[in-house]
Amino acid sequence: MADLPDGRPVNAASPSLQPLASGERIAVLDVLRGAALLGILLMNIEAFSGPLDLAFTGIDTHWHGIDYWADAFVYVFVQGKFFTLFSLLFGAGFAVMARRAEAAGRDFAPFYLRRSAGLLLIGLCHALLVWSGDILVLYALVSLPLLACREAPRSWLPWMGVIVYLGGVAMMLLIGAMVSMASADDVQKMLTDAQQTIGLQRQVYGHGSWMQANAQRLHEFSASLGAMLITGPEVLGMFLIGSWFAGSGALAAPERFPRLYAALRWVALPVGLLVTLLGVVWKPYLAPGAYDLPATAAMALVTAGALPMCLGYLAWIVRWRTQLAWLAPVGRMALTHYLGQSLLCTWLFYHYGLGVFEMMPRSVQLLFALLLFALQVWLSRAWLRRFRFGPMEWVWRAMTYRQWPPMRRGDGQG
Repeated sequence: MADLPDGRPVNAASPSLQPLASGERIAVLDVLRGAALLGILLMNIEAFSGPLDLAFTGIDTHWHGIDYWADAFVYVFVQGKFFTLFSLLFGAGFAVMARRAEAAGRDFAPFYLRRSAGLLLIGLCHALLVWSGDILVLYALVSLPLLACREAPRSWLPWMGVIVYLGGVAMMLLIGAMVSMASADDVQKMLTDAQQTIGLQRQVYGHGSWMQANAQRLHEFSASLGAMLITGPEVLGMFLIGSWFAGSGALAAPERFPRLYAALRWVALPVGLLVTLLGVVWKPYLAPGAYDLPATAAMALVTAGALPMCLGYLAWIVRWRTQLAWLAPVGRMALTHYLGQSLLCTWLFYHYGLGVFEMMPRSVQLLFALLLFALQVWLSRAWLRRFRFGPMEWVWRAMTYRQWPPMRRGDGQG
């Protein structure tokens, strides 16, 4: 989630794209982005390999043995934690770009709106032509209220972020309360509709053509817009928290914030894990279409726990950033690799590709994801030895700056 923005600071002194000197980068952003990309893949691989609406439902009861424990590991330690980290990094990139534009006296809004429009276009192509689980469209849309929060005092940003994030959790509980007050017939219809959707996904993605899959993706895209009532506040909340991390210097100079990082490692992470485990123990499996209050309350606990766990992960990654520097190249190409994961996995699992839909055990899914990520790390290092940007980062910059930036190393400046 892959921010999937490249997150690089821009040279604000000129409206044209300029290559960055090494000193202009916040190196840990690339490391964090690489770690988040791995977590996103470990989470998404279940949704690639089977029906999307059967993924993210807790610990699925049809798995047994090592596959059950693999599913439990992802649910407790991965799901929702790296999606939020990606969102935080998007907000951090926003703050870096805004600060540089302000320092150079450039009008930031037109540049940023072009950037968001470019991301929206890429996200729509991804969601409608490749995979329904896209997050880029949501990022592009939520980037607009983030722009509106630009003038907020910096000290307000983390508290605003937490409140907005918990607003999504509150919306989840409100929906659960409303469903609990619905008639038994309405509840049964929701469960039946969910099973019908899963059956349709099995039929289309497991046996259908690419055109049939596109029609199904269009249907799922329209249905997913309602989920933005919950995911939108969560993403915006992380954007705001990320803006504070970058704007305060906590990412560029973490050594200046020892107490903050110690609190995130030794307090936030354990508390988040405890809250998450409460939700998991209460409702290990969340049946598709079951949105009554007990189910949404368990989901709310897991979602609430994801925020401090994400911040704890961030703190540990920052602590070990030197040892994790090998993640930086893949982090610099996060948008390319996020889209590449979707292209490769849908080709592997869907019928119009190799057709391995619902054939891969859960534990093997995670092993495959690790191998794929290792390949992406290697490809990133090889690519960046010759080129300045990943392919999609290059396209996105061209959309933003309205000109084709130099691609090969040695072309143009630098």
